[in-house]
Amino acid sequence: MIGFRFDNTYTSLPAPFYAHCNPEEVSAPEVVILNEALAGSMGLEFDDVGEVQLAALLAGNELPEGATPFSQAYAGHQFGHFTMLGDGRAHMMGEHLMPDGQRVDIQYKGSGRTPYSRRGDGRAALGPMLREYIISESLAAMGIPTSRSLAVVSTGEMVMREEALEGAILTRVASSHIRVGTFEYASDPENTVPLQSLLDYTIDRHYPELLSAENRALALLERVVERQCSLIVHWMRVGFIHGVMNTDNFTLSGESIDFGPCAFLDTYNPAQVFSSIDQQGRYAFANQPNIAHWNLARLAEALLPLIDSDREEAIRLAEQTIHQFPSLYQQEWGNMMRAKLGLGSIRDGDEQLIIDLLSWMHEKHADYTNTFQDLMELPDLATYQDEGFRNWYDRYQRRQDSDELSESESRELMRRSNPAVIPRNHQVERALQAAQTGDLAPLHLLLEALKNPYDLPEEMRAFQATPPMTERVYQTYCGT
Repeated sequence: MIGFRFDNTYTSLPAPFYAHCNPEEVSAPEVVILNEALAGSMGLEFDDVGEVQLAALLAGNELPEGATPFSQAYAGHQFGHFTMLGDGRAHMMGEHLMPDGQRVDIQYKGSGRTPYSRRGDGRAALGPMLREYIISESLAAMGIPTSRSLAVVSTGEMVMREEALEGAILTRVASSHIRVGTFEYASDPENTVPLQSLLDYTIDRHYPELLSAENRALALLERVVERQCSLIVHWMRVGFIHGVMNTDNFTLSGESIDFGPCAFLDTYNPAQVFSSIDQQGRYAFANQPNIAHWNLARLAEALLPLIDSDREEAIRLAEQTIHQFPSLYQQEWGNMMRAKLGLGSIRDGDEQLIIDLLSWMHEKHADYTNTFQDLMELPDLATYQDEGFRNWYDRYQRRQDSDELSESESRELMRRSNPAVIPRNHQVERALQAAQTGDLAPLHLLLEALKNPYDLPEEMRAFQATPPMTERVYQTYCGT
């Protein structure tokens, strides 16, 4: 017995939020990768399941016991433009109860057409599904809230994008798939019943401590502001660029989700964009906090009918809440950057010290991850003999000397805050290209290196290497 414990509650919401539909059968599914560690933590056991049956289950050809497949409806602001959407290539199997009682969604991505597919084929290609597997598991290892990847299966069928690509299905695990776009979909001043149902469901599922709040809608908004602020600070800490921060990719749980043209910084550039579809830099690295604030404003707008019956008062209360984001973010970002520098206290001049380092890194095209690693030791490489850096480093040493943390405490704080290894874009591309030829060894080696990002074994040091010019990744692509 595999051990799925489905207890499905989302379908208790009004019918417009979802549509029951089954995955489309595929011709020859094969398991490409199975996350055995995640499966174990979920109380799942696949040892007694044959490869053929397992592939059929993870492709949707056979349904897990207790599954009640459906796809979700939602809306979204995509690159600033409002659109009615929905799961165009994903089927929710249901909600699985973990051994510790935590409830998680089990979703198949790339599993065929749904009522929301519009002109889409409902399919996904192997490369993007493996990319999501790599990125989500890397973020999880770094301690960053994220959806997880349980498995990827190939389908034995080709999907057409710019060229014919091998098809695949990802099994995604998430706290839920409730998005800002879900609330946008439900918001209607003339009929607040669906919106109220969604609000109550979301609070019950993710924030039960708010059940007794006097103003539930406002309390939820405030909590999501806090969660999303914390998430974006984490992204900035490790140099992660989501790539498509549309409101339909922005969860109420505060998890990272929907990894398309995402990537990590190599050289530090606040304006860095990798996504081929982000021509204006809307979702550039340094713009992510601004977009998070913008997305929260869209959530606030959707919640207005429930915040107060007087629209003007609702707007006043909502603005008061979302306008907490910039100052909250600046405070948490400052604390995070101090931790990256091994500073345990707040002092005047810290912000300028941080900004000056980042400005130097930008000017000299310094590697974001490796620079902070090098700061844990006395920087003596040629890169750091620059006069501007030496002047900054003298200031930094004086600041360290005056800090409340001992040298060993400071180094430990830096170690916990600065990953030694990230899924570098060129290494991800190498692994994906090899996987698409049937060679999974580079994929498994990369995943092994990413398991303990703060304690990289000596034999894995090659994964710290910056890309040669011939392997620099300048664009990443969405899988749709």
